[in-house]
Amino acid sequence: MDLGDIRSRIETLKKIAEELRSMSDELPALQRNTIRILAGIKMLELNFSEPADL
Repeated sequence: MDLGDIRSRIETLKKIAEELRSMSDELPALQRNTIRILAGIKMLELNFSEPADL
């Protein structure tokens, strides 16, 4: 797997988590967990970003 593929998959994860969070208005557990998931995804983004992206 190359870095571009990893970044693409991370972006897909982020999109799905954001879609779930947008559906979580009446589901507090879903909202809390998607916020945690997005925090983990942010760490992945930081780990796999190019130095020029920072």
